[in-house]
Amino acid sequence: MRKMIVALAALCLVQAGVAGAEEIKVGGGGAPLDGVMRPVKPYFEKASGITVNLNFSSATLSFKQLIAGELDASTAGVAYADLLAAMKSEKLEVPDPAAFQATTLGVSKIFTVVHKDNPVGKLSKEQLLGIFTGKIVNWKEVGGSDAPIIVVLSKINPATNAAYRKLALSDQPFLADVLDAGRFEDVRDKVASTPESIAFGPTSMLDATIKAVDTPEFSRPVNLITKGKPSGKLQKLIDYIQGEGKQYLKL
Repeated sequence: MRKMIVALAALCLVQAGVAGAEEIKVGGGGAPLDGVMRPVKPYFEKASGITVNLNFSSATLSFKQLIAGELDASTAGVAYADLLAAMKSEKLEVPDPAAFQATTLGVSKIFTVVHKDNPVGKLSKEQLLGIFTGKIVNWKEVGGSDAPIIVVLSKINPATNAAYRKLALSDQPFLADVLDAGRFEDVRDKVASTPESIAFGPTSMLDATIKAVDTPEFSRPVNLITKGKPSGKLQKLIDYIQGEGKQYLKL
């Protein structure tokens, strides 16, 4: 009987600990989650005892979830003003934009990538503009082989797309005829398996299966969006990312 009482008491303590455990729900897309949250998550959880649950979607959809109270924070690889513009273009309502606060966690570079055997190693901003708007259609026009250019474009990363379009294409629209891709891992796989392809994405997308070409540098902020000031647990996460956790970032 005594053993049973002790066991029940221990179980109650464990359940109380689980019930009292702090949790942070964060949503977002490619660069913020793959470049910041995922690399930092295990180290922050160990240091703080706070569990970080990540919900992969996109900058706009995660902001919509934050507005609905489904997340503690959303993330975006663009400035807050550009995120609001993206929400408007997708017809997603933001009832009170001033009610939200953006905290910059870091700066993420956007790389232009091609197949690893592509002889082209450098592209100017003018050449990128021509390629991604459909005015340059053959690799021989930029010093490569006589082959059609295939643009691979992620349709679920609107923040990165908007940032690249603004920085590299002077806000000109992408050409319509593209090879659709999902997450940046999918973009990488399609470039690796398609010799004529070209794409762009964050640092976390890079590996030996594709080649990053030399271009002007394109960088954008990675922001954590909260309703009002960050809560205590979110501020702990922010402080960790901007301090000790900076060494784990893949930006």
